[in-house]
Amino acid sequence: MALPKIGNNAPAFSLKDQDGKSVSLKDFKGSKNVVLYFYPRAKTPGCTVQACGIRDSKKAFDKADTVVLGVSPDSVTKLKKFEENPKKEEGPLNFTLLSDEDHSIADKYGAWGPKKFMGKEFDGILRSTFIIGKDGKLKHIMAKVNTKTHHDDVLKLIGELGLAD
Repeated sequence: MALPKIGNNAPAFSLKDQDGKSVSLKDFKGSKNVVLYFYPRAKTPGCTVQACGIRDSKKAFDKADTVVLGVSPDSVTKLKKFEENPKKEEGPLNFTLLSDEDHSIADKYGAWGPKKFMGKEFDGILRSTFIIGKDGKLKHIMAKVNTKTHHDDVLKLIGELGLAD
């Protein structure tokens, strides 16, 4: 599936969060920038490092008037467990996780496709991040993501794009 076009309205979505509540992109239009990031699976090493970096940068995201939404094909139940206990020693996550079990939203964003792991090919989440302005328009796509520096990379881009004003 093709990526959405920068400058166009970001594809609309409505998904259940880790508490089973519906969250839609339109909920943030006019009030918050949105970082929508797709990750393969809760409670895996790379995804945990990525999520904990975002958790630890919450104040910076708040200062940039930005909400972070993590999307995976995990169930609401699994997301709740991930939120509560990503790593025992570091505390719970403090941002919204969304369940896209049928990967329909990942498809809309071009974040679902062929992958290779340990010599096997399969379809799955392509780790990627989409920065959406308060106007609902797609501002930037990160097709390659470093899980260890993701939070810093995204915050830097928000500043460079002039969205933190």
